[in-house]
Amino acid sequence: MPAADPGPVLLRGADRAAFAAAFTARLRRAGVSAGLTETGDLVRALDASPPTSWSTLYWTARIAVVRRLADLAAFDRVFAAVFGGAPPLPPTRSAASAAGRDDDVHVPVPGGAHEPAGVGGLPWATLPPAVAADEAGESGPRLPDLRPSALAELAARPFEELDAAQTRQLGEALRAAFTRWPVRRTRRHAVHPAGRRVALRPTIARARRTAWEPVAIVRERPVRRPRRVVLLCDVSESMRAQAAAYLHLMRAFAMVADAEVFAFATTLTRLTPALRHASAQEAIARATATVTDRFGGTRIAANIGALLDSHHGNALRGAIVIVASDGWDSDPPERLAAAMIRLRRRAYRIVWLNPRAGAPGFAPRVAAMAAALPFCDRLLPAATFQDLAAAARELPDLRGI
Repeated sequence: MPAADPGPVLLRGADRAAFAAAFTARLRRAGVSAGLTETGDLVRALDASPPTSWSTLYWTARIAVVRRLADLAAFDRVFAAVFGGAPPLPPTRSAASAAGRDDDVHVPVPGGAHEPAGVGGLPWATLPPAVAADEAGESGPRLPDLRPSALAELAARPFEELDAAQTRQLGEALRAAFTRWPVRRTRRHAVHPAGRRVALRPTIARARRTAWEPVAIVRERPVRRPRRVVLLCDVSESMRAQAAAYLHLMRAFAMVADAEVFAFATTLTRLTPALRHASAQEAIARATATVTDRFGGTRIAANIGALLDSHHGNALRGAIVIVASDGWDSDPPERLAAAMIRLRRRAYRIVWLNPRAGAPGFAPRVAAMAAALPFCDRLLPAATFQDLAAAARELPDLRGI
């Protein structure tokens, strides 16, 4: 089946090095500090990502060449002068033969008003497709919708300072940040050249070709599968500020891998089916409607015991259990200690996320938190989305505890 056509590519058939050298020369005459390093960066950028639109060419050149904020105005002025007024001329024979397409038009671009005709300018240019203006009537390249610097600044804010839109935006970024996941070793083995164990059957099968002499040794190693993660989040009154953010954390776990997520206050509620909806807004709405005891009391020990006694308790075997709570519990601490002992025997690792753990001078003086801490492998802060992302990055490294 033939590959899909990527569409017209700007500067098709042009010499990227000559184009970059001529363009940076124009920028230097305008006062932009564009030397050999910037020219080389522009050549490599055009090679790695061939521009397919007017905006793509602008951002590729700007990221590769501009190093100072003071040069931005001069760069925009030169870019507009070079590409903005290019006349719709027919392609030359050499350009048409190199391109092989009718919609890729290569035209010479004249220099500025102070330069004579035929001197300076750029050797090649491509007419961009017509780009309609936005609703506000503005023209020119559009800024990206998401700015990583602004997103990082929001991620460092406490949950109570974020509105619903910002929380939803950071929740989507948190789900996209899950690039690594903890794995477990299974009893199965698969052929792999880096394996330490000799695979007998494939080795003997190959020896049949060489008079039963094992000339080629086939090796194998254990197969690794994603480890299950079980997340229990506190949505009681003391966790009102963190409840919305923790719902997005539970959705990230439910969407990325085979994770079981539960919310608890006075009772335990399974939210895995509700949070696996494709729409983040719809998933959070369904989870909110499912939890009937939000912003009530807290019974951590009773809910952990209920999970252990239910048919979902088998999901805890060999799993990484994450408890997100501030540790305020109306049950006696002895009951929580007994439940944590049972959980410790069944789980692979236990991680406790406490929104107050990152505060200066924090100490687990709450009775329930002090009773549960000896059975936890990690106690991590969880007061911002930045803390949640850092906690998620530590999950694959829990094997060395």
